[in-house]
Amino acid sequence: MPHDASRYLAEGPRVGIRHFTYEDAGEFTARVRESKELHHPWLFPPDSAAAYTAYAGRLIEDPSKAGFLVCAKDDGGDIAGFININNIVEGAFQCGALGYGAFAHAAGRGLMREGLDLVVGHAFGPMRLHRLEINVQPANTASITLARACGFRLEGLSPGMLFIDGAWRDHERWALTAEMRTSG
Repeated sequence: MPHDASRYLAEGPRVGIRHFTYEDAGEFTARVRESKELHHPWLFPPDSAAAYTAYAGRLIEDPSKAGFLVCAKDDGGDIAGFININNIVEGAFQCGALGYGAFAHAAGRGLMREGLDLVVGHAFGPMRLHRLEINVQPANTASITLARACGFRLEGLSPGMLFIDGAWRDHERWALTAEMRTSG
């Protein structure tokens, strides 16, 4: 389904980023169902209309969250993946925690790298954040590769940090500041 490119908050050569809408439920949940094998055991995005509505609602309405869809321009604006900034804290902290996932049809094509660069630029620009963090399970090499490729640095390991897929999982902590991005 073609999308209106004018809705992009930022765009690169191959992708544009835009906010989630409630109207994206059908395409998003279909992509999630096609990508279950790719996502397991790392993440579990919503795969039904009701679950999507609740998920998107939090990203749309909660000021401590911002959700972005990475849309492939060559594919008519189809959703290639998603990047969310959660736990946004303003004031002296100006920080947010990133979570992301590619969809199977777009995996391995470099679209998420371009999309993450655009989201980081938007976060450090119009959103006026200073620091972004990514928490990733040590065995999730694809996610670590993406974080590293976008300039994030490893800061440490948090044992038993998040309850995912039935157990408390260790996570590596990766971070990027606005200064790191401009000096890199």
